[in-house]
Amino acid sequence: MTEFASFESIAMDFEGAGHERALAILLLSMADDEFVIGFSDSEWTGIGPILEEDVAISSLAQDELGHAQALYGLLAETIADGRDADGWAYDRPPEGYLHARLLDHPRGDWAATIARRYLYDTADSARLEAIAASSHAPLRELVAKIRREERYHLMHVQTWIERLADAGGESRARLLAALKAMGPDAGTVLAPLPGETALVRHGVSREPFAVMEARWRDEVGATFGRLGLPELPPTASPDRPRTDHSDAFRSLHAEFTMVRRSEVGATW
Repeated sequence: MTEFASFESIAMDFEGAGHERALAILLLSMADDEFVIGFSDSEWTGIGPILEEDVAISSLAQDELGHAQALYGLLAETIADGRDADGWAYDRPPEGYLHARLLDHPRGDWAATIARRYLYDTADSARLEAIAASSHAPLRELVAKIRREERYHLMHVQTWIERLADAGGESRARLLAALKAMGPDAGTVLAPLPGETALVRHGVSREPFAVMEARWRDEVGATFGRLGLPELPPTASPDRPRTDHSDAFRSLHAEFTMVRRSEVGATW
């Protein structure tokens, strides 16, 4: 197990040219995003607000975990250091995960889950759009598959954000409280990554993360304006590293690594 403490230590751990290290960090951050939100949302299975939604949120969570597995697998092929997808998913300490700070927020109530998923899915959509025509063929092919599934995620969460915003009363109040708590971290999904200049130069991404974020904020702003929701604030502490995680994530990490840690080295 590598004790990652920063982007720099992770980048040094990856061999290869600069753009290959940048690609590895992109894959790892995307995989961690999908894995963390997928595992967290899977905890709604059996306790959703209505039976139909119980099935729906479980399906969305399963999709995200599938995307994470595919991205970890692609990372394992890119790095080829002996770790497989499961090794990347489970065999790191909390500070070795590069998911966005938005996903460090706990699951919370239903309004909080919808707020977090809306903010994440819309930002992830902007990221996927930017790498849809990637020069790295395996990533391009995987993104095409992911986008087909994420399209339905966006439709689902858009319906729920409108439903909660238009409901008034406690439903809207809970949504507003969740957006207030998570808003300062919403932009962290599209926070710049080390080597992004190389990603753009080599055609892995068509644009830098700052451009993705500006496009995403315009789209979310239009929706929030229509629903009478407050504008998203700027990202708080933009220089805070992705490896600096909350106690809520550390608790989640203990849960999803529990079985793996119960017998180290076992084949599951």
